[in-house]
Amino acid sequence: MDAARAAVDRLWPDRPARITELGGGITNHNFKVDVGDGVFVLRMGGAKTELLGIDREVEYEAGRRAFEVGIGPEVVAFVPEEGWLVARFIEGRPITPAEMRSPSMLTRVAFAMRAFHDGPPIPGRFNAWAVVDAYRATAEAHGVEMPSEFRRARAIAERIRTARGVTPGVPCHNDLLNANFLDDGQIRIVDWEYAGMGDRFFDLANFSVNHEFGVDDDRQLLHAYFDEVRERDLATLRLMRFMSDFREAMWGILQSGISELEFGFVEYAAKHFARLEATAADSSFERYFRTVGSSDA
Repeated sequence: MDAARAAVDRLWPDRPARITELGGGITNHNFKVDVGDGVFVLRMGGAKTELLGIDREVEYEAGRRAFEVGIGPEVVAFVPEEGWLVARFIEGRPITPAEMRSPSMLTRVAFAMRAFHDGPPIPGRFNAWAVVDAYRATAEAHGVEMPSEFRRARAIAERIRTARGVTPGVPCHNDLLNANFLDDGQIRIVDWEYAGMGDRFFDLANFSVNHEFGVDDDRQLLHAYFDEVRERDLATLRLMRFMSDFREAMWGILQSGISELEFGFVEYAAKHFARLEATAADSSFERYFRTVGSSDA
């Protein structure tokens, strides 16, 4: 809290402020700051976050773009040398995972995602395969031994890369956890630190797997997003769910070697390795490869 107070004194000098710590973050420290008639969120980047591939300049620009297209809070200050980001506080409510499955909510969420994906380019790039490989190299450099699941997962990931082929990059969030959505009458998406130009199907799959969607839920998601359901799109989304969990598992592996926080990163990684293995073991998984590779799908 002392660091937050010092930051607030620099950001709003000689102005009384009330600071409240916001829970829920693993990588960063977030605080609600009441200053005069304004209410803000101060985001203070955690230690060694650059090793996770986080670029605070990109996060700032992505946050600004999200506000411009109407799906993010207004970003009002950025202090790059300190890793501080200030946005207006949104009086929104969380959206439960169960509610995310409703057709009306899926339509609203898909509209928000599509607004960002179809918007102007942002700085930075996000490639799930490159992220996995970078996390592995950095983790090993910090003395972390790769789990036995890694080699098989990496081989399957390479098959998905080949099946997916070259795709045009669009602005993506890349961390669509349930906690990053708020509803204040409009759908708002927060926490843009992993944003970059990437594959829209990674975002769709990331949202899907983080909300534990089944195939029928994914069909509804695709219909809300594209206004139709193409079998190749469904197969692509289901394959990319594997890549979402692989990235998340490797994030946990790397964090286990670099983070100073008291958090079960090894267990977190194991959970995502188990889920991606279950995905690959599904009887439909091989069929998805064939569908993605078919010219008739």
